[in-house]
Parts: sequence; C-alpha cells; structure tokens
Amino acid sequence: MLLGITLVAGVKAQVVPPQYGPNDTIVVYATVMPDGTLVPTSALPMVEVVGKMPRWMARQQKKTTRLRNAVYVTYPYAREASRIINYISRRTAGMPEGKRKDFIKQQEKELKEAFGDRITNLSVYQGKVLMKLINRQTGVNVYDLLKEYKGGMNARFWQTVAFVFGSSLKQPYDPRGEDSEMEGYVVEVERMYGG
Repeated sequence: MLLGITLVAGVKAQVVPPQYGPNDTIVVYATVMPDGTLVPTSALPMVEVVGKMPRWMARQQKKTTRLRNAVYVTYPYAREASRIINYISRRTAGMPEGKRKDFIKQQEKELKEAFGDRITNLSVYQGKVLMKLINRQTGVNVYDLLKEYKGGMNARFWQTVAFVFGSSLKQPYDPRGEDSEMEGYVVEVERMYGG
C-alpha cells in the first residue's frame, strides 16, 4: 500500500484510507514511473550563486567584448571599402595611366569627404581589425591595395607606420584559424546588414 492506493490483481484500484505511522507525517509529491511504480519526488528551490569572476575569465571576456565591438564599428567601413575597390577596378580596367590616376584621386577625395573624420577617429586596435576585414572582403591585403592604387613608396610608408604601432598591412585573414572568433562576429553583423 502506497499513498492510500491498494492495487489488487484483476480488480480496479481501490482507495483505502491511509494508515499513518510515526514517520508518515510529511506529504511529498510522487512521480508515476512507466512501470507503474510511484517514486517520491521533491522540487528544490531556485538558488542564485553569486561570486567574483576569476581574473582569467574577466580578461578573456574583456578581450572578447573588445573584439566584438571593434568588428561592429569597422565592418560597415570594410564593406564600403570593398564596394569602392570593386567599382574602381571595373572603371579603371583598360583606362590610360593618366586618367586612371586622376580617377583614383577623385575617388580618394570623395572618400575623405564621406569617411575622413570617422576613420581617423578609430583606435589603433580598431584599425587592425579594419585591415583584417578589408582583407576578408576583398581577398587582398591592405599593403597590396595601397601599392596598386597609391604606389609602392606610399605602401611602404604606411607599412612602416603600421609596424611602429605593432601591426602590419600585410596581415592575412584566416577565418578557420586565428581569426575564427572574428569571423563569428562578422557573420553576426552580416545578418544585421543583410549579407
């Protein structure tokens, strides 16, 4: 007899008044198992565990948040840079060298008017992320882009500046390797911007 229910073979279950003993004063919930047995069950109250985050975890979270924010800030610029680079490549194909340089200077002037202040206000870290994202969007590193559009001397000058700040214009983008975390954020941002 369990919880006042008596099961008799071949007969419907009959409810029998419970007989309480000295240890039967606590009412508990019961769960009916697939084989028909009843198992006493109790629910534990919710517990909130509050503690100080370990330093290594806090540093990792800070690093991750910094990267995520940098991707969110710089991705629109990388996307626009890719669009403009493709536009310039299409327009300058087969153009004489003099007209090509004039066209590139005109595009550069328009870009400075549109993005000049916002790009120059990026942090060094955001600049590094932007260079990687431009590489991702175009398939070409920033050094080679500068060399193609602005000349070798200009590209070497900016490579030296990047080196002083602990970076490189030639840095590759490896979405399955060291840049896999960045790739995850880029995919997240692309969903926002629609591809």
